[in-house]
Amino acid sequence: MTGLDAKFAAGQPAPQDLWEMDRRHALHPWTNFGSFEKDGALVIARGEGCYLWDAEGRRYLDAVGGLWCTNLGLGRKDMAQAIADQAERLAFSNTFVDVTNEPSARLAAKLASLAPGDLNRVHFTTGGSTAVDTAARLVWYYQSCRGQRQKTDLVAREHSYHGSTYLSQSVGKRPGDRVEEFRYMEAGIHHLSVPNPYRRPEGMSEEAFCDFLVAEFEDLIARVGADRIGGFFAEPIQASGGVIVPPKGYLRRMWEICRRHDILFIADEVVTAFGRLGHWFASEDVFEVIPDVITCAKGLTSGYQPLGAMIFSDRIWEVMAEGGERWFTSGLTYAGHPVACAAGLKTIEIIENEGLLANAAEVGDYFLERLQGLEALPLVGQVRGQRLMVCVENVGNKDSKEPLPDGANESKRISDAAEAMGLMVRPIGHLNVMSPPLVITKPQVDFVAETLEKAIRKVTDELVREGYRIG
Repeated sequence: MTGLDAKFAAGQPAPQDLWEMDRRHALHPWTNFGSFEKDGALVIARGEGCYLWDAEGRRYLDAVGGLWCTNLGLGRKDMAQAIADQAERLAFSNTFVDVTNEPSARLAAKLASLAPGDLNRVHFTTGGSTAVDTAARLVWYYQSCRGQRQKTDLVAREHSYHGSTYLSQSVGKRPGDRVEEFRYMEAGIHHLSVPNPYRRPEGMSEEAFCDFLVAEFEDLIARVGADRIGGFFAEPIQASGGVIVPPKGYLRRMWEICRRHDILFIADEVVTAFGRLGHWFASEDVFEVIPDVITCAKGLTSGYQPLGAMIFSDRIWEVMAEGGERWFTSGLTYAGHPVACAAGLKTIEIIENEGLLANAAEVGDYFLERLQGLEALPLVGQVRGQRLMVCVENVGNKDSKEPLPDGANESKRISDAAEAMGLMVRPIGHLNVMSPPLVITKPQVDFVAETLEKAIRKVTDELVREGYRIG
């Protein structure tokens, strides 16, 4: 037994020991092997509200919100008690075929009551990736049940992120996610242009850009054939792809095209649901769209338990269930897990009782307004988003919108500088992304804006001294 193993067995690992155990044994999601083997990982020890503490006792305001998910904030005793009570009462019961449990049944009914239109059917999963994966297969299953077995092609957008299973990552297409060592499904999946107004062609109005995007979808349908396209996947706001808010009217028009051509519209609300934009779901309340399917996760349990859901329409159910002879042979051991569903029910109860949708709307508007003040800085090209979902895009030239060379690594350097000042933001390429808990306050927003400005100024000065041209 090594010295580290002995300390672990004795229950006495020091912060440095934990760091070393992780560095020696863990493969993290999206690991970069060079930096990980050199620097290891930041060991987080506890959380309360919007704050995290690392194993050394340093405190950070978590403006990332975990990964878009800690909507209620951390350390809530009422959430912990609900989870503990359910674990004691019934820690597990499978939901395969004809078995259910009370929290699963209650949460399915609650989600149906909150979802728009006739989205009254719920299939539970373990997270967002598996919800999207199941939604893709639902498209094939539904179209086959209708006698449209060839209507299997899927459409999504560039810069989209829909998960990390083989199928969900194939549907998504975010820069940097696709590496040559992995394989992806290519046949039957089409990707349209990213609806990013900031990067629209020079001289084109936002209205004309929207027309271009809509025409592109129509052209794809004409080329491939409406009889072959079964479903269209869209995040209402493309989250990890850069918090891309589409042009006004875009999603509604894309939805109308889907209805006209008998294509299922799948709204990937893994990030936007459960309050991030001040609503239970963004599709109808923000973008005037009633999808055929909604995928969700993250804020559903505020990160206290892993849980996802695919919510779909009665119309789809009725087609699949017609005749009563078919089997839907897809599911997961932990689908409808009673403890996870109890966490989902408690999350929704707290959001309702504490008025967190209204707080997300009020403080979220203030959050975006305060951060948009950063656009005055030479390194910042645009601050965009809605409410508690914001991105700072860094550029080398504000007029041309040309980014700095990748080697500048400015977004990671900004996040590192902010972290040293007690603030966590997420670097993605040339972006810094934020999605704080719904319980964030205006004074905490002020801290985020002021600290991030200091970090950006610090990194800008360093880059200029290194010879980079910024302006």
